[in-house]
Parts: sequence; structure tokens; C-alpha cells
Amino acid sequence: MHNKPLRRQALFASVVLAVLMVLFFAVPANGQPIPIPDISLEIGQSDSPQDVVGALKILILLTVLSLVPAFLVMLTSFTRIVVVLSFVRQALAIQQIPPNQVLIGLALFLTFFTMAPVFQDIKSEAVDPYLEGAITQEQAFEAGAEPLRNFMFKHTREKDLALFVRMSGMDRPESRDDIPMRVLIPSFIISELKTAFEMGFLIFIPFLIIDIVVASTLMSMGMFMVPPIMISLPFKILLFVLVDGWHLVVKSLLESF
Repeated sequence: MHNKPLRRQALFASVVLAVLMVLFFAVPANGQPIPIPDISLEIGQSDSPQDVVGALKILILLTVLSLVPAFLVMLTSFTRIVVVLSFVRQALAIQQIPPNQVLIGLALFLTFFTMAPVFQDIKSEAVDPYLEGAITQEQAFEAGAEPLRNFMFKHTREKDLALFVRMSGMDRPESRDDIPMRVLIPSFIISELKTAFEMGFLIFIPFLIIDIVVASTLMSMGMFMVPPIMISLPFKILLFVLVDGWHLVVKSLLESF
């Protein structure tokens, strides 16, 4: 009796495999096999230096594209937003609600919203002139980095910036233009983390008070075997809904930029 479900599953798998094989090796009505594209990557010698330069440009472009997610996370407002949203979920003591996909998706769209003016400046000052042929590629990189540098300088603490300037061993900069990206980027990241943790601390306070009140009440009633989290969780969710918590959190995040 117990083997019948297994036999049914094996029969179903065999039928599915047979159908896939028929579809894969099927031939059209004229009797000719379905053409399959041939893709190959070869490394050989070339008599033209331009071919090598073009291949290297493609390789560099692919490398840069693979680093785009890291740039999006570290050089924008994404870090602060996703850390604060994680603090909200941790304060509510609901580990899987909202799911990670929802939090990351919300953080991405809030990042696009807050960074829209910066992206627009990059487009108008670097991308459009480069596509029109008015500036070179190097000039486009310099012009596109300027709006991003201004954004990072605006949200970087002088203390953090001074730390990396001193640790890099460089001379005291006279202006912002003298500070390289290798110094500005880590300074911006730790400044964003500190701001996010400060906001997370403020989010934790009201929920911590609820936990303390519930735990004290249960102890005074002698209900030592009842986990306080089971009682406090509904009150946390009720408080969060009554004060429109997501609206307040998102509003605070947007106003912080």
C-alpha cells in the first residue's frame, strides 16, 4: 500500500521526461532538425591591436557591471534604509514578517526615490553629453562622479572623514576636491551605519517599554511559565498599527536625506 504513491510519482516523472525529450528532439514538418545556435569563446592571436583593445574594454565593462550591486548598496542611501527597516522588524520581534524580499524591495524603491535628484544630475551632466559626443569618456566619469561625491559629502561626518584621511597617510586636504574616492567611500559607509543605528535605537524604545511592562505584570501574577513575547507581541503590533508605524518610519527615512 505504501508503494502506490511512489509508483505514481515515478510514472508521472517518466511521462514528464518523455514529453520533454519529444519537445527537445522534435523536428518540424519539413523534416529538418531545429537549428541550435552555436556559441563559442576563443582566445587566439590577432594582428590588429584594436581587436585586443576592444576585447579588454568588453572585459572591463563586464567587471564593472558585476560590481554595480555593490555600488548601489554602498554609495547610495540603501544602507541606511535597509538597516532601519531591519531594526523595525527586530523591534517587533517578528523575524520573518515582512519577508526579506519585501524589505529589500521597499529599500530599493526608497533608494531610487531619494537618489532620483542625484541620478538626474548624473544623466544631465555626464551621460547625455557623452552620448552626444560632446565630452570624452574620462570627462564623463569625472562629471558623473561629482553629484555622487556631493551627496556623500553631505551625509558624511567630519570625524569619520578625518579618520580615513589620517589613516591613508595623505596630506591635509585643502578642499573637497583633494579627497579621493578611496577615502570618501568608507567614511560615508560608517557614517550611514551610525545614523541607521541611532534611528534604530529610537525605534526600539517604545517596544522595549511594552516588553518591560508585560514581563513585570506576568512576574507579579506568578505566571513564570508564560513567555512574555507571546503576550507582548499582539500589543506591539497593535501599537505599530495605531500610530501608522510604516508611514512614520518611511517619513523619517526620507526626511533624513
